[in-house]
Amino acid sequence: MTFRVEALRMRLGVCLFLLTGVLLAHSGAVGAVALAAAVAATTAVAGALLTCAVLASRGRIPVPAGRIRTAIRDRERRTAFLPQRDPDAAGRPRPRAPGRRPPTAA
Repeated sequence: MTFRVEALRMRLGVCLFLLTGVLLAHSGAVGAVALAAAVAATTAVAGALLTCAVLASRGRIPVPAGRIRTAIRDRERRTAFLPQRDPDAAGRPRPRAPGRRPPTAA
């Protein structure tokens, strides 16, 4: 896990470095300052997100299987579910398609 995180950080740093070089070549002094601030902010946010992801993946607490079964059973009891009826069951009339009205007596 640590090797993958380090590899990701290195690739991100290389991409930001190359992007900074390209944008600095095409901008003036004011643009360079703005670009440096934008790159620093992007790097900070990416580092914060990466840190949060790593900490969240480490902090999993195993839950016993009994608690999961109980939670599923409780949710099933709370769910409002109407039983479905089989339209092809014996004794049920077949649904009819809408059609023309029969001619009425004059």
